[in-house]
Amino acid sequence: MIVNDRIVSYIHSLETSNSQCLQEIEQCAIKDNVPIIRKEMESFLRVMLTIKQPKNILELGCAIGYSAILMSEYMPEGGHITTIENYDKRIVQAKENIAKANATDKITLLEGDAMEVMKDLESGSYDFVFMDAAKAQYINFLPEVLRLMKPGAVLIADNVLQDGDIIESRYGVIRRNRTIHSRMREYMYQVKHMDELETTIVPIGDGITISVKR
Repeated sequence: MIVNDRIVSYIHSLETSNSQCLQEIEQCAIKDNVPIIRKEMESFLRVMLTIKQPKNILELGCAIGYSAILMSEYMPEGGHITTIENYDKRIVQAKENIAKANATDKITLLEGDAMEVMKDLESGSYDFVFMDAAKAQYINFLPEVLRLMKPGAVLIADNVLQDGDIIESRYGVIRRNRTIHSRMREYMYQVKHMDELETTIVPIGDGITISVKR
């Protein structure tokens, strides 16, 4: 946890219930040990979508469809989500869950590697991007994501603080996480210093960045 566990538990106790469909998907995710967004991130997404009212949303990392379905319930009427997933088993589950949520007309699932899939998408098409895919790839995704964002579009990247490991020395994290550690540091430095974006880092959940395209 990035913040005090007791504070997080208290915040969770104040949350309202999700739709029945989302609750069922969440229970399956917990049972099968599939990572989905944290409750704090859910709440934050709901507020951001209510404020921004995006018509075209791009999600990198669909997993089993949980966050895409959540966003579909809070985007404005006529809005659409394009979500990308590369893991075959998760793709099957995501399609089933999207159908179960009666959201097939609101969510388009594109299969394949996000870097390759994004190349076929039209520049300046999206006014909201949620990035929750392979963490070591955030820095590599960034140029394509920027190309796809409209001026004024919002980019949210999840899990950027890596359970607090991000503040440790590269040699203070376990060897298998060192690539993620260095690339995530590079990503955060980049989005904080590039002229095209205005970015803040927010320590909720596992840490997020929120960037607005100038």
